[in-house]
Amino acid sequence: MNLSFWYKSKVELEICTIFYIIFIMQNTKREIEPELKRCAEYFPVVTILGPRQSGKTTLSKMFFPSYRYVNLEDPEIFALAQSDINEFFNLFKAPLIIDEIQRVPALLNKIQVLADENKQNGQFILTGSFQQGLKSAISQSLAGRTAVINLLPYSISELLQIGQNFSKDEYLYQGFMPRHYSENQPVDLLYRSYFQTYVERDVQSLLNVKHKNLFEKFLRLVAGRIGQVVNYESLANDTGVSSTTISEWISILESSFIIFRLEPYFENFTKRLVKSPKVYFYDTGLACYLLGIKNAEQVSRDPLMGNLFENMTVLEILKSQYNKGEGKSLYYFRDSKGFEIDLIIQNGRSIVPVEIKAASTFNAEFAKNLKKFTGFAKNAMNPTVVYSGNLECESDGVKYLNFKRCESLVE
Repeated sequence: MNLSFWYKSKVELEICTIFYIIFIMQNTKREIEPELKRCAEYFPVVTILGPRQSGKTTLSKMFFPSYRYVNLEDPEIFALAQSDINEFFNLFKAPLIIDEIQRVPALLNKIQVLADENKQNGQFILTGSFQQGLKSAISQSLAGRTAVINLLPYSISELLQIGQNFSKDEYLYQGFMPRHYSENQPVDLLYRSYFQTYVERDVQSLLNVKHKNLFEKFLRLVAGRIGQVVNYESLANDTGVSSTTISEWISILESSFIIFRLEPYFENFTKRLVKSPKVYFYDTGLACYLLGIKNAEQVSRDPLMGNLFENMTVLEILKSQYNKGEGKSLYYFRDSKGFEIDLIIQNGRSIVPVEIKAASTFNAEFAKNLKKFTGFAKNAMNPTVVYSGNLECESDGVKYLNFKRCESLVE
């Protein structure tokens, strides 16, 4: 949305932009809010994990407007928290929001003591954008005292609330970072900045990468393998580092909420199953940036368009699970002969097999693998094709669903 076309002066544009940001913030209800409310009612501490710029701070401040707020990215506050924890909590008393708790995990022990003393629920709201080590520290220090929820960038259904209704190519290119929609940031500037300030700074500092160009090459290679089975040896050969280094880099990217792995589904259907995970990005806008895609028109012509669409669909279903307070229970199925089901949603002892197609025209052939799979997978139910077409129906026992409603697959 380019506002400059409608306003003659810079002042008018700035005023309009401010009101636009306020409108977006006030009218975009995050679907995780009921789960956040429920957790705060039953636990003294709630920990919100998720990618940087996914909206954790905004959600915390707007949902708990009377709470004090402190950000450990502030150098002075960071220094105080490290040097004198007691003075830190003398200055910043509960109820309290602490942003980027992974910066000073030593605070968790004191939070445990204070939570036990206060005996009130919802006293501390913690946010974190790095999982490695933090989850372990939380489970040790705050066992039984905190609920952990995962907040990812906007979902399609959240964007539809505020009238952001696009084609699949626009969604893929623009991505789902709240700042793009609340501050009207150009996509190219947003992801270039995101890459330079968060991916390069945070991830490379954790890895102590000596050759910046190799790590950037690795990231672009990972983007080029989106939705594909991870082959560490191939990545190592193409990047020019060891397989061990690739494994370490993949783990850090996952812990930093840059990528996530989709594990294969195992059942006694056959002994010859692929056992390596697939890799996807937590935001398709970043993936498009790394692939060098410069506009939505290029998305439709890109050889990886189908992979990007698959990434977006899997991610939408993952967001729906997290927003309902569920853990990730998503898989894919592939045997050694190449027979594959794009997504398996586990629902108790039952599974929902899903085929994902970027095409916009209905085609009964989309269900071919689903029918074969349900023939031998007796616990499979509600086989579904998610595609970009508008015709939603059920044909020969298979449901056809538009991608904008794929979150409905999560019960």
